[in-house]
Amino acid sequence: MSTGRNTTVRDQHRRAIRRTQPACGICHTAIDYDLHYTDPMSYVVDHVVPLNKGGADTLENKQAAHRRCNRLKSDNLEGATPTRAFETTRTW
Repeated sequence: MSTGRNTTVRDQHRRAIRRTQPACGICHTAIDYDLHYTDPMSYVVDHVVPLNKGGADTLENKQAAHRRCNRLKSDNLEGATPTRAFETTRTW
């Protein structure tokens, strides 16, 4: 399944968001835009409505986020409570 992403457009959107240096769209705290990209608090772009939930790969559907916040949100809609991946009926 193709997500319709274009790396040139992706990079343009990343630069456009970075220019205004907004706070994290998920936790609403400041982002240090100078952190190494592997740092959990570094800048990444998040799709507000995930692509696999019908979101568009447009600038209007993107926001700045901390790497950690984006990983925790995963492909859930903002405000949605992630479902548990595993539940058991085992009692101790």
